Amino acid sequence: MPAFLIADIEVTDPTGYEEYKKGASITIAAYQGRYLARGGATVVLEGDWLPSRAVIIEFPSADKLKAWYASPEYAPLKRIRERTAKSRMLIIEGL
Repeated sequence: MPAFLIADIEVTDPTGYEEYKKGASITIAAYQGRYLARGGATVVLEGDWLPSRAVIIEFPSADKLKAWYASPEYAPLKRIRERTAKSRMLIIEGL
């Protein structure tokens, strides 16, 4: 069953975040993930959620997504993201 990483990223250091974006794409692909949405325009239909930079990534399963997130390949990139952005992320399983 597919699983989706849904993230709201507030970039605080755009230059540093560029390094994260380049490396993250490679690690995501290595774990069979693919971007469905990344930083495009958002329109709030209800509620008070105002995402800064919305990202949706599809993985073949929640296990594959979790393996990517905990991987040694992603670890240094995660530290860059944590230094250059404020993030909210969740996993949602698909149908």
